This record gives sequence, structure tokens and C-alpha cells, in this order.
Amino acid sequence: MKFIVQILTNALAIILSAYLIPGFIFTGNILTLLLAGLILGLINLFLKPILKLISAPLIVITLGLFIIVINMFLLWLLDYLVAELVISGFWAYFWGTIIISAVNIAFGYRKK
Repeated sequence: MKFIVQILTNALAIILSAYLIPGFIFTGNILTLLLAGLILGLINLFLKPILKLISAPLIVITLGLFIIVINMFLLWLLDYLVAELVISGFWAYFWGTIIISAVNIAFGYRKK
């Protein structure tokens, strides 16, 4: 059940980012949006812990700010995998990462 809530939260965050951020464009329908939420959830479930483990020294040195870089990379990977999502420019990735993280925190999804 938690994973379904995470998929819906990710989908909401993607569409909210597309609405608020210039350069963050989503042109798909609701099924594609849910698929993008699923892909983002799977990326966060499997790939993010590995990247955080590998880059642990950088995370410590930057006092956790390197996690933003990791999240931006994962958002780039989502952009690469979902054709209906187009993100152009550093600031679109940065603010997209911030909004997606904020929506996930607001809806109570925290990876333990």
C-alpha cells in the first residue's frame, strides 16, 4: 500500500513540477503520468540507496547537499526513460528535484 501511495505522490509531484517550472514539460496522459511515478519510485527504491552508499564520503563532506545532486541525476534518468517528460536546463532539474522532494515529504513518504 505504501508503494501505491508513493507512485501517486510521485505522479502528483511530476505534474506539479511541470505546472510550476519553466523547462519542465510533461505531455503525456494520466496513464503515462502514473507510469512515470512508478518508474521514479522504482529508481528511488533500487538505485538511490546504491548511489548514496557509493557517494557517502561526498555526502558527509558537503553536509548532505550532495543528495540533491544524486536526486538530480535520478530525475535525469527519469527524463531519459520517459519520452513524454522533457526537462531542459540545470535550474529545471534543480527546482524539479526540490519540488518532488517537498511533495514526498509533505505526503509523509520517507525512505527508512
